[in-house]
Amino acid sequence: MRAVIYDRYGPPEVQRLEEVEPPLPKDDEVLVKIHATTVNRTDCEIRDANRRNGWAVMLLSRLLTGLLRPKQRILGSELAGEVVAVGAAVRDFAVGDRVFGVNAWTLGAHAEYICMRESGALAPMPAGVTFAEAAAVCDGGMLALQGLRSAHLRQGQRFQRRQFGRWLISWVWLCFRATATNSVESSSPRRLLSWPSPPPS
Repeated sequence: MRAVIYDRYGPPEVQRLEEVEPPLPKDDEVLVKIHATTVNRTDCEIRDANRRNGWAVMLLSRLLTGLLRPKQRILGSELAGEVVAVGAAVRDFAVGDRVFGVNAWTLGAHAEYICMRESGALAPMPAGVTFAEAAAVCDGGMLALQGLRSAHLRQGQRFQRRQFGRWLISWVWLCFRATATNSVESSSPRRLLSWPSPPPS
């Protein structure tokens, strides 16, 4: 398969298009043919080893991603595509499913195919959404959903989010879908926003 790879840290020019071996799904994984992906700030910071953030951050970054050279040669965390194979233990996905998701820790979405765990941040695409649109919402929306699932969100519960950023809208609307009351506290500018019910469409 074709993939954009890099073997050393640096500017965008360190990346190149190359043929690599396609991944094979394990029992609990699905193989996704990627139709759309993104290049986000995480990709850029990992590729550059966080050099713009100072020596301490750069060293910490390299301890995680590879001290002398990258451990993972293929960047990319957000994706949308079609399931083309499933592992023997997979029950929630089938071949032909249109899916979108985020592979935040192991990356690998800047390629034609990727393997993702069934229990990972992967979900069926909503009807009427294009692959490009689905890939672009993954980072904030899917990670917010994963956080809410781990909190066992239930009807009538109250949640407070002390952050103002790209996850904010996803967090609020997912709470609305679960009919929970959501409060969001922002520190820049410092303010408390509380919506007991969804705003009108």
